[in-house]
Amino acid sequence: MFTEEDKKQLTEKGITEEQVMHQLDCFKTGFPFLKLVSAASVGNGILTPGEYEANEYLAAWDEYLAGDHRIVKFVPASGAASRMFKDVFAFVDAPYDVPTTDFEKYFFDNIGKAAFKPTLDATCVRLYGKNVDALVAEGKYKEVVKALLGAEGMNYGQLPKGVLHFHSYGGGARTPVEEHLVEGALYARQQNGKVNIHFTVSPEHKQLFENLVSSIVPKYEEKYGVKYVVSFSEQKSYTDTIAVTPDNEPFRNDDGSLLFRPAGHGALIVNLNDINADVIFIKNIDNVVPDRLKEDTIRYKKLIAGVLVSLQKQIFAYLEELESGVAEDKYREMLSFIENKLMCRNEKTATMSDAELREYIAGKLNRPLRVCGMVRNVGEAGGGPFIAVNPDGSASLQILESSQINVNDPKEKEMFNLGTHFNPVDLVCATTNYKGQSFNLPDYVDPATGFISSKSKNGRELKALELPGLWNGSMSDWNTVFVEVPLTTFNPVKTVNDLYREEHR
Repeated sequence: MFTEEDKKQLTEKGITEEQVMHQLDCFKTGFPFLKLVSAASVGNGILTPGEYEANEYLAAWDEYLAGDHRIVKFVPASGAASRMFKDVFAFVDAPYDVPTTDFEKYFFDNIGKAAFKPTLDATCVRLYGKNVDALVAEGKYKEVVKALLGAEGMNYGQLPKGVLHFHSYGGGARTPVEEHLVEGALYARQQNGKVNIHFTVSPEHKQLFENLVSSIVPKYEEKYGVKYVVSFSEQKSYTDTIAVTPDNEPFRNDDGSLLFRPAGHGALIVNLNDINADVIFIKNIDNVVPDRLKEDTIRYKKLIAGVLVSLQKQIFAYLEELESGVAEDKYREMLSFIENKLMCRNEKTATMSDAELREYIAGKLNRPLRVCGMVRNVGEAGGGPFIAVNPDGSASLQILESSQINVNDPKEKEMFNLGTHFNPVDLVCATTNYKGQSFNLPDYVDPATGFISSKSKNGRELKALELPGLWNGSMSDWNTVFVEVPLTTFNPVKTVNDLYREEHR
């Protein structure tokens, strides 16, 4: 099947023939749906701490910060802004010259509120000799868009979201990168004053991020009295997956080479695995707000981190007891913790011998841990919290996408529709064991939770294979806890018009 040129291509990417053959088999067989037990909800898998309990968790995090621990804020930031400007691109190519759709009208009616407006004015003056308002008054709307999106102008159509001007301040506009630096100083500052932030970026934009960070870090270090340690990584080439034709044959480029595509954010489990830290916060690049609205974000980041370290403290105590030897009657206490605090249940435990139960408990406790914020469902797209059956027969909390659920099964569809919350990508993770050793995170991926999507290249249809999502199947075998967080902590920017919302002004 593979030519010598193909084999050379595989070697250069660090991908084996066996891996490609397995991927080709996945296209043919597809991926199984996960079996649901129920949607997670308040009282059934989603915690809602009261004021007293919340204050205890906040205190637990403050106590942890005072200790000698390495904390990292991990931000996937490789996404380009092209989709954010999809409707504005369409206006440039439209057969009409004035805003016609509701989106186009809203964009121009509110452009004066955009944080990028001063830079856009200067760009329009450079290109056309007039600012935005003057061009709009003359009906030259498309010139304004070209200045914003085009390579000769601000090039926003090709830049990553992380470096765009999102928010206006008295001293100038801020990018999402800057907002994440500020967040890090407010909830992830280590005892030694360091704030570790890691961005995953695309290779073509890495230098752009590095230049931005080097120019802004001194200002924020002085403002918050911290020392930033900012690092970057790129999605590994060997995590790319092969594309196929609609007939499941390898898709070849015009030059005859095999087409490989980035395999989605699930590929970042490898990048996450490279992070040396006791606690890792994960949050998307575009979910940021200006300083005046950060209070809820900071409070709930600290709260879910407090839940994490409190649970971890108990887990480590149990594992140390198991290692040193513990009375068998203690097993039931540990099992109750697993079932009621970690929400992982298995009917088989009722018939296990003491030796089997000890092994089961140790295996369930000694694994990576994550606490995930969940917000009330208001119709936002994205995955949600469920209780699902695992390959070993146990049932645990999982973040699932709709593609992983068999909506053609009436019972599964009913449980899916009963979902009350969705995943805003608000995670805090513990990736070391009770001996201080790092878990090998790829060992905890469920490879059967990938999915297949339809794409095209140069007008030719193809099928693409995405690896299990970073917070979906890639963390399938982690211990998971869900905590309800307010909707005010979720303010993503999916389209440019989102920047006009009150949350981003």
